[in-house]
Amino acid sequence: MDLGLKGKTIFVAGASRGIGLGIVETCLAEGARVAITARGAEALEETRARLANSYGADSLWSMAGDLRETAVIEAALAGAEEALGPIHGAVANVGLHPCPPGAEVDDDTWDAGFSQNLGSAWRLARGAYRRMQPRGAGSILFISSIAGLGALGTPLTYGTAKAAVNHLTKELAKITGASGVRVNCIAPGNIIFPGGDWEARSTGERADNWNRWIRREVPLRRFGTPEEIGTMAAFLMSDRASFVHGAVVPVDGGQTR
Repeated sequence: MDLGLKGKTIFVAGASRGIGLGIVETCLAEGARVAITARGAEALEETRARLANSYGADSLWSMAGDLRETAVIEAALAGAEEALGPIHGAVANVGLHPCPPGAEVDDDTWDAGFSQNLGSAWRLARGAYRRMQPRGAGSILFISSIAGLGALGTPLTYGTAKAAVNHLTKELAKITGASGVRVNCIAPGNIIFPGGDWEARSTGERADNWNRWIRREVPLRRFGTPEEIGTMAAFLMSDRASFVHGAVVPVDGGQTR
C-alpha cells in the first residue's frame, strides 16, 4: 500500500536507535524526507550517514540536542523546515529517565522523569502544531507505552508520565481537530532492539525467566520490533489514516487486557 508520504517531511525525536530509528527507516522507505534528532551527536551522525548512503543525503537532515528544552526544539523544527520543507508529521519519541523501584523517589528524579517523558512530548507537539495549524494540515504522533494503559509495575515516573501522554493525546485532539491537524499515540509493548533493555534481559542471566514471561503474557508469544512500530507510525501520519484522531493504539502483540 502506498501511504502517500513521498516528498513529505517527517520530524522524529529520539531517532538514532530503537523505536525512533524504526519509524525513520519506514518513513524513508515510503519516500518521505526525514529530520532526525537525538541527544547524542556521535550516534546521530553515524545513523544519518548510514541512512544517507541508503536513501540519499537529500532525504535527511539531522540535529543533536536536548529535546526536553524549548529552545532546542524550536531550533530543530525551524532547521528541519528550512532544509526539507513544511513538516507534515512530528513524532515525540523522547522518554525513559532512570527511576528506582518503589515509593522512595526523590524530587529531582520525579521532576526529571516527567520532563523527559511528558514535558518533552508536549513541547514538541506545541511547536509542531504552531507550524501546522496555519496550513490546516499535519499529524502529531506521541510514542507512549502500554505502561500508561494499566499498572504494570514499572517505575512510578514512567508509567504515570506515559498515562499522562495518553491523556494529552485525547485532550490535544479536541483542540486541534478543527484546524485539520490530527493527533494520535502509539502505546508499544515489549520492543526488542540492539542496545535496548529487552535485549539485555533476554540474553542475560535471567534470560529464561524473561522469555517465559513473554510467552505467558503476550498472546503472540514474542517481542515486537521497531519496524512494526514504524509501520503503524507511518500509517497514522499518512492520509490513509485521515479519520483516525485522538487514538491511543496499543502495538503489543495482544498483551493489553
